[in-house]
Amino acid sequence: MGLLGWVVFLFALCLSIMLHETGHFVAAKKFGMKVTRYFLGFGPTLWSIRRGETEYGVKPILLGGFCKIVGMHSMDELDDPDDEPRSFRSKPAWQRIIVLYAGIAANIVLAFVLVAGMALAIGIVNDNTTQLGTVTTCVAANTQDLDNGTCGGSKTPSPAMAAGLKVGDTVVAFDGKPVSNWTELGNVIKDAKPGSAVSVTVRRNGQLKTLHTKLAQIPGRSGGYMGIAPITAFQIASPLGAVKYAGSFFGEVLSGTGQALANIPAAIPKLFSSQRSTSSGAQLGSVVAFGQETSQAVAADVGWRSKVEVVLLLAAELNLILGLGNILPLMPLDGGLAAVVMFEGVRSWLARLRGRPDPGLVDIRKLAPVMVSLFMIVAVFSVIVMLADVFNPLNLGQ
Repeated sequence: MGLLGWVVFLFALCLSIMLHETGHFVAAKKFGMKVTRYFLGFGPTLWSIRRGETEYGVKPILLGGFCKIVGMHSMDELDDPDDEPRSFRSKPAWQRIIVLYAGIAANIVLAFVLVAGMALAIGIVNDNTTQLGTVTTCVAANTQDLDNGTCGGSKTPSPAMAAGLKVGDTVVAFDGKPVSNWTELGNVIKDAKPGSAVSVTVRRNGQLKTLHTKLAQIPGRSGGYMGIAPITAFQIASPLGAVKYAGSFFGEVLSGTGQALANIPAAIPKLFSSQRSTSSGAQLGSVVAFGQETSQAVAADVGWRSKVEVVLLLAAELNLILGLGNILPLMPLDGGLAAVVMFEGVRSWLARLRGRPDPGLVDIRKLAPVMVSLFMIVAVFSVIVMLADVFNPLNLGQ
């Protein structure tokens, strides 16, 4: 099942990349630009076919793709000078900007469709309930085993198992404190001292029952540990509810990503340490992290709705980050090319105000060193994060 998860992830990644390139492709064709190549992946060509003026193909490194539009900038030489009227650089600035942002828009639209569609078809998870859906059998040996749902060689019964809690029980009070949702219950458990004796009052078959146990502790995890999880219920959303849910999801992803980006400098030393999961900046993940999470979701011992929910949300997050990441004004990203087009437009407008001739295209050779240097910094950091995902995977378990 883990291998199947990676296959699902690679399919989602390829779909996201090619949808991005399709956005560029369709917009370029719409404005009469000449598109000579439309490829998935990088490296040597594995397979290709020509249809009309465009070659379609696949390359082995499935970490990107490209749509080759002739004459993208001033240094781009044309194989056929007669193609100049159909080149990217010969078109009005507004058309070029639309072509550049069409790929970004395609990813954002797909992310929205995935999240809203999931809410309409599968439903929105409601796990903020005190009804138990899981009662673990043991106290995991460490946080990694806890995240994987295994005992890790531990034979110590979980406090929940020792107390006699059962799936379907609804917890109404913990150690005498009434609780009405999982957030409240989770907080009082974490605030309790490991090893302390506690009481748990549950409603079972319509009757209240008070059970007793001692909280455990898992190395590397603060607070007490009980060994329970809420039941997962799915509620089908209305069309308006689906839109609101998608908007909320977008806000959470953007807020979390922005906070992580702001904390990157201080987090770099923690990428390969045990503190990675507690540092916002170090929680940034590469495509490897997305693959790992998708694999774990597919292999998890949960219902199909829960699997599909996690996979769709991960795919939506991937598309959102892929789309918005391309807005960055770094060559050769779409945002970098768009920044050049915008600069050319402003410069031309100022020239007209002064009654001077249009200065034309920017000499990309003057801008390229700075933009490429910035892009290389981002690329090197991306590789470092990828290595961290391989050798020190994120551990965000509660």
